[in-house]
Amino acid sequence: MRRIYLILGLTICTAASVLQAQAQIPEVEELLSKMTLEEKIGQLNLVTPGGGVATGSVVSEDVEAKIKEGNVGGIFGVSSPEKVRQAQKLAVENSRLGIPLLIGSDVIHGYKTTFPIPLGLSSSWDMDLIKETAQIAAKEATADGINWNFSPMVDIARDPRWGRIAEGAGEDPYLGSQVARAMVEGYQGEDFSAPNTMLATVKHLALYGAVEAGRDYNSVDMSKIKMFNEYLPPYKAAVDAGVASAMTSFNDIHGVPASGNKWLITDLLRERWGFDGFVVSDYTSVNEMIAHGMGDLQDVSALAINAGLDMDMVGEGFLTTLKKSVEEGKVSEEQITKAVRRILEAKHKLGLLDNPYLYSDESRPEKDILTEENRSIARKAARRSFVLLKKHKNTLPLSKDAKIALVGPMANNKNNMLGTWAPTGNPELSVPILEGLRNVAPQAEITYAKGANISNDSVFADKVNVFGPRIEISEKSPEAMIEEALEVSRGADVIVAAVGEATEMSGEAASRTSLSIPESQKKLIRALVKTGKPVVLVLMSGRPLVIEEEMQMPVSILQVWHPGVEAGNAIADVIFGDYNPSGKLTATWPRNVGQIPIYYRMKTTGRPAPESGEFQKFKSNYLDSPNSPLLPFGYGLSYTNFEYGETKISDNKLSKGGTITITTTVTNTGAYDGAEVVQLYTHDKVRSITPPKKELKAFKKILLEKGESKKVSFEISAEDLKFYNANLEFVVEPGEFEFFVAGSSDHQFTGTFTVVE
Repeated sequence: MRRIYLILGLTICTAASVLQAQAQIPEVEELLSKMTLEEKIGQLNLVTPGGGVATGSVVSEDVEAKIKEGNVGGIFGVSSPEKVRQAQKLAVENSRLGIPLLIGSDVIHGYKTTFPIPLGLSSSWDMDLIKETAQIAAKEATADGINWNFSPMVDIARDPRWGRIAEGAGEDPYLGSQVARAMVEGYQGEDFSAPNTMLATVKHLALYGAVEAGRDYNSVDMSKIKMFNEYLPPYKAAVDAGVASAMTSFNDIHGVPASGNKWLITDLLRERWGFDGFVVSDYTSVNEMIAHGMGDLQDVSALAINAGLDMDMVGEGFLTTLKKSVEEGKVSEEQITKAVRRILEAKHKLGLLDNPYLYSDESRPEKDILTEENRSIARKAARRSFVLLKKHKNTLPLSKDAKIALVGPMANNKNNMLGTWAPTGNPELSVPILEGLRNVAPQAEITYAKGANISNDSVFADKVNVFGPRIEISEKSPEAMIEEALEVSRGADVIVAAVGEATEMSGEAASRTSLSIPESQKKLIRALVKTGKPVVLVLMSGRPLVIEEEMQMPVSILQVWHPGVEAGNAIADVIFGDYNPSGKLTATWPRNVGQIPIYYRMKTTGRPAPESGEFQKFKSNYLDSPNSPLLPFGYGLSYTNFEYGETKISDNKLSKGGTITITTTVTNTGAYDGAEVVQLYTHDKVRSITPPKKELKAFKKILLEKGESKKVSFEISAEDLKFYNANLEFVVEPGEFEFFVAGSSDHQFTGTFTVVE
């Protein structure tokens, strides 16, 4: 009996019947009919010849010989039209069947034109902009011969100790889903076979952002209710947007590592969601199932292929064991054929079966990569990602003829502008902050001193500097460096201190138990504040930090993440007021590490703490800290002020087939033009499983001139209020909902409506 699933009220068939119903591709079927078992297994092998930035400790050997033997389906770590043509020529002209290769790469936040880290991009809340950055990344990468991207990473992350929070869109499933969709559409475009589009890969399937203790590659243990409502939506949004491939994660799910998890890859991804692309493992994650305790290499390779994994990244367990497993009856050749078909179908989509050299046009790099237009968009993206965390008096924006002391280890540091996971970017082409300030305000009098090392800990620095000098420790003493900073500050009107995390203090394998600004820099900040001069902190990081001390200081704080290749120019645009900061946080900032995990969608307990924050015994609170975060999800200030008028609703009853409209008026009451992210939150007061305190349901980013008012409307249907119940049915239940419209998640509900049958 075939299984069926109920999704959104629609019955869909299992993946097997979906595949049977799909029209077969003649070119693919012809190739399959000619392939030996060994050649089929070869298509499941993804290798890297090394030479680039590796994401693991293993580099493939004898790659050229394996390609000629038909034992490679794809490669990564190779770029440029010439090198890609050489690789394709090995496959097409030297292997028996001449099947071209997939050419992959990690193009996470831009190719040569590096945009802000994804957490920063998400803080723009600008889906058109995010889509545009993905389009540019695809155009540049394909110009360099790459046709398959290991992006977007859509993992929901609520623990900033996990360094890879930098690569995603933060903590919220709704916002994360919008970002996932925008990036997939940007990379893939409307025509896979166009030379400037590429296959996208949704990763990491699944739940990787919820690793225990915030420690990379760690275990995940989660109920299905929490998975479906909180963590899975962005992956599904990418699938619904037509993403071509998916990458499995390193963690286990229900006790089975993702790369060998049949429930995840086949039951959920293929059958429930109807995904028809191919699935690739992460770097050696098949082999790593041995350390998980799942058996030897043959065992885990059989487990993976039987679970529905199609391609093995670097580990070569498929290449070296699958034939034996077929002979022993542990794996069927039919299962291998299914995997090969999916990979060949992807190559057909890209047009490679018709023209293996489609991505080898040597005229493209010069006209498509790192152009002035692309850099201009990188500058725009960076300044829209910045979040003004605190404004003190009227320090910002600065006058362009001011006397400025620029200090701090990030102030004149090209190596830390691009951010983590920018292996295709060139730090030397980035604009440091000192250069940017001088570009934007040439008449300003700017003096500079480093002032402090990012960290004084040489052991820590060695761990961070795996990919190059990110933390450079001066031969000068810390005391002498601070004195130099104070000296250049004495004649200044204002001090701008560029501080924070080095690039590789966040990202993969960069988990931290302390999220404070390193003590070397904290000492500098304290000394600068003691001068009594106005101080602006330009804070750079790949994650939320613990900055309670700094927030209590008489300083202004601009969070700039790691802004990318145009970092300095974009920062100067905002500091001097050419652009009014409009970013909003997409991950909650804790007061201290002990509050983690902390996120706005937390549930109300049976013994909730008072909203006032007053301590009461036998309530859900801490003895030594408030429950509330330092900075809430959706938070971000502006040089101007926005006033929200009364929120109105078109009808206080919402039928399951109807819609209601929620409207408010937003007025710019300040002295600067500015953009505001207007956010709608709801709360289901009574339902069959405990609801979150509040849920983001819609948002709009609007531009308001000073003194201008705009009416903002959100149309809400019952579909928008659905959730997965205890039976994992996607439903909306009749009952009362609260709502509010505001500039962040930290507001009280102002109205109600009722969903009726």
